[in-house]
Amino acid sequence: MKVLVIGGTGLIGKDVCKKLESAGHQVIVGSPTRGVDILTGKGLEEALEGTDIVIDLSNSRSPDGETALHFFSTAGKNLVAAEKIANVKHHLILSIVGVPLAQHIGYLQAKKLQEDTIATSGIPYTIIRSTQFHEHISTIIAVQGEGKEVHVSTVDYQPIAVADVVSYVVKFALEEPKNGIVEIAGPDRGPMNEFVKKYLDEKHEDKVVVANEDNKYMFFEIPRSLLVPAGDFCPGEIRFDDWKKSS
Repeated sequence: MKVLVIGGTGLIGKDVCKKLESAGHQVIVGSPTRGVDILTGKGLEEALEGTDIVIDLSNSRSPDGETALHFFSTAGKNLVAAEKIANVKHHLILSIVGVPLAQHIGYLQAKKLQEDTIATSGIPYTIIRSTQFHEHISTIIAVQGEGKEVHVSTVDYQPIAVADVVSYVVKFALEEPKNGIVEIAGPDRGPMNEFVKKYLDEKHEDKVVVANEDNKYMFFEIPRSLLVPAGDFCPGEIRFDDWKKSS
């Protein structure tokens, strides 16, 4: 099959492309550097010619709410219009667990808009909502650190390895469209502060985790269970303890 991977040069996208190509599929890497710009529409018609599946791993250049809303609104309209002309048979989006529960956060408003645009388009679709990645733990440390202290909430946390996300994206893209939402998460669940402490201990970093009950993530006030699946989910295979040893 011919697959267009929007965001095919990114963290998830580059490995999704490799996995699809190794399985014998024709892969088009969709990114401005490869001549496909979903904001302007440049190169989109050509990339979609004969395409069966679109995997949308795109992201705005900034998590700022206004920037993200403009990006996903414009990109979504361009993709839907072009895909209808091309008769695309399956559009898959990678989104985030908890999106509807924190619409006071601009970036999550933008992701919900992205989801809704394709869900109401008439194009067969699958939305994968993923928990935060194992690989994101270093960002938590950087953003929430103050000197040698890292202030981390005890909110529920259930991260998933990028490799597992890649596998699920490929799996669901090649299956029949769900015309709905599936959630994926790592196999380990616990307070966020414990994950950060384990990582710092593994790396022997001279930092101390200071746990709090503030229910904050990246300085945003959030529901306590925003970052974990609320019900059924597809579990990743890579445990956090195994990942941190090899990261």
